[in-house]
Amino acid sequence: MHNHTDCKYMHLKQDFTVGDLAAFHGHLGPFIIIGYRIGTYVRDTFCDNPFDLAARIYCSGKPPQSCLADGVQLGRGCTLGKRNIEIIESSELAVEFERGGEILRIVPHPFTIPDGAIGDDSDYEARVEALAEEMYSFSDSDLFAVSRK
Repeated sequence: MHNHTDCKYMHLKQDFTVGDLAAFHGHLGPFIIIGYRIGTYVRDTFCDNPFDLAARIYCSGKPPQSCLADGVQLGRGCTLGKRNIEIIESSELAVEFERGGEILRIVPHPFTIPDGAIGDDSDYEARVEALAEEMYSFSDSDLFAVSRK
């Protein structure tokens, strides 16, 4: 456990804007938004110390679902460098956080990605971005369901 009370850069609470998320991720999509919002929910309600927490992202294992992991890293501070986040290939879409044997499971609500594909038309990415930007302001309960195991 990292409880360095004399360290001024430990346990900083950082809230990121839509622009910050897009800058980190390279574009703005709904899965980084959901991952980020899940991460901030966990930070604010379950565990505010990312060193005491492990995150498991259950998803297809590839984009766009795996983009949840980028949002969780920014929202909760579980990172690849600390080795306390992992992506587990699965047909389900869920995120689990574990702290001291207690597990918080979060399942994103289904949503519809705009029709099209990257490169199909110039408007596709703009429609995906607009959806993500809108989702950023949704309530937690509109984005995901939470349970404890």
